[in-house]
Amino acid sequence: MNINLKGHLALVTGGSGQLGRVMCRTLAECGADVAIHYHRNRASADALVTELTSKGVRAVAVQADVTDEAEVRAMQARVQAELGAPDILVNNAVIQYSWKPVLEQAAADYESQFRSSVLHNVLMAQAFVPAMQQRGWGRVIGINTECSMQNFPTQSAYVAGKRGMDGVLRVLAKEVGPQQVTVNQVAPGWMISEDVADGDEAAAYRAGVPLRRRGTDQDIANLVAFLASDLAAFISGQYISVSGGNVMPTI
Repeated sequence: MNINLKGHLALVTGGSGQLGRVMCRTLAECGADVAIHYHRNRASADALVTELTSKGVRAVAVQADVTDEAEVRAMQARVQAELGAPDILVNNAVIQYSWKPVLEQAAADYESQFRSSVLHNVLMAQAFVPAMQQRGWGRVIGINTECSMQNFPTQSAYVAGKRGMDGVLRVLAKEVGPQQVTVNQVAPGWMISEDVADGDEAAAYRAGVPLRRRGTDQDIANLVAFLASDLAAFISGQYISVSGGNVMPTI
């Protein structure tokens, strides 16, 4: 049984970043053409385009602030003109900020997390999902976090944004399901990636994970590719943890 995404076009926001670049590579390895969104890191996005096109798929790098409606619409127009209408949407981009206790966290940080978690998903859905509905096939995959279930000190702005994102995507799943568009969330734990090593500082974290280790960026990309495929055609509205059992959604 293979994941075959030939004939599909994926758009990955934050596609040149830590988790995003591996998602783009994996989707391309499954045969999908890929639009790689970036905000500031054009060099990484362009390098990834070169890498993916060498594998025989079409790829393009597109710049946008995914919290700005006009820029999202401009990105939609460019992707449409160069590659067509994406039928796989991976909302991965997020705004970074300094985590502080609730009593010390600036109001602007809560606003930034609302924009990058909630508004980001809303604007991308409004721009790209209508074409999926017309086609009668589509995948929306939001990248959430295990933090949404942990609620640890200093996580409040991040958790607030990601929990809001969860609500939006669960409602969206019910609204677009009749047109065979699935909507799911992948929730990474503290993953190892090209620039995030598994050092001694992670010992306590590893000790708390049932599998006694950290996962990798590839573990996230594998689930994204599965959810994007026809193998996951009857899975929608889900928040799926990829954390080695560190968090366990309950029934």
